[in-house]
Amino acid sequence: MAERRVTIGWAEGLHARPASIFVRAVTATGVPMTIAKPDGKAVNAASMLGLLGLGAEGGEEVVLASDAEGADSALDRVAKLVHEGLDELPAA
Repeated sequence: MAERRVTIGWAEGLHARPASIFVRAVTATGVPMTIAKPDGKAVNAASMLGLLGLGAEGGEEVVLASDAEGADSALDRVAKLVHEGLDELPAA
């Protein structure tokens, strides 16, 4: 299982607009992945309801994980998006 621990770069955390950006980015990778707070329950990273249910705030750490083919590259891209608080998924 590939994993990336990343600190949320959006000041407002994974709520509203950043959550929407995050879900679109995860879906665009085509790689299924989960997101969780450290030692918390993992949820489908492509689920807006699951993501909002995490209550992840800016500056908190989250764990992205996947065991699918292509996971390392996809996790790196999504981790960069989250850490830097970007508006779109970085190029591969």
